[in-house]
Amino acid sequence: MCAVLTTLSILGRETARIVLHASCVVCERELPWRTRKGSCCAACWSALPMIRGAKCDSCAMPWSAGAESFRCIACLDDPLPVGWTEAWGHYRGSLERLLHAFKFERHDFLDGPLSELLESVLRARGDLDFDAIVPVPMHRAKQRQRGYNQAELLGRALAKRLRARCLPSLLRKRIDRSPQSTLPRKDRAANVRGAFVASSSAGGRSVLLVDDICTTAETLRACANALLHEGAARVCAAVVAKA
Repeated sequence: MCAVLTTLSILGRETARIVLHASCVVCERELPWRTRKGSCCAACWSALPMIRGAKCDSCAMPWSAGAESFRCIACLDDPLPVGWTEAWGHYRGSLERLLHAFKFERHDFLDGPLSELLESVLRARGDLDFDAIVPVPMHRAKQRQRGYNQAELLGRALAKRLRARCLPSLLRKRIDRSPQSTLPRKDRAANVRGAFVASSSAGGRSVLLVDDICTTAETLRACANALLHEGAARVCAAVVAKA
């Protein structure tokens, strides 16, 4: 009887493997169902490029010189209007591929695993005193086209982990302009200037902005300025990856 049950179990697993076959989004090898993080295999997940050295306390730009905290040259001249910005990893290689799938290929189920990375870096920093987690908003037209805002999925998943409130209504994108990723660095600030507007309900709140990727940090700057304009007590930011 046990042999029969074992055989049936093996047949069931093999049938599921054939019918529900999936590949790791990073290495494209077969994706085991028990050892995986969303659509990423355990080996690729453990090899994601985490930032292990110092980071600019304004924009989270990594620095390899070994100091505990510093300001990059750009932020010495023009710091972001935030208390700090945190980033878990380098936007390159396997993490870039994972975030591309999350953002553009409907791998929205990666919100939980990616929020786990954000939680770890925030708990390591030790500053969790926020009244609201606010995801960087997407224009309504673009969100209808894509079907979801990956930053909002991240923000909601992170809020559950931190037992905090996710309040997307505190910030909206009122102007739909060219995607930042399509523009040269020199044009990105102008592209998002005035694009975001905050609710008056942001007044007096300590806010954590959440996004998937930070490149020039101009989107975070524009969002933070909008929240501070409506009286937010402080704004900090957290992203999965820093370019």
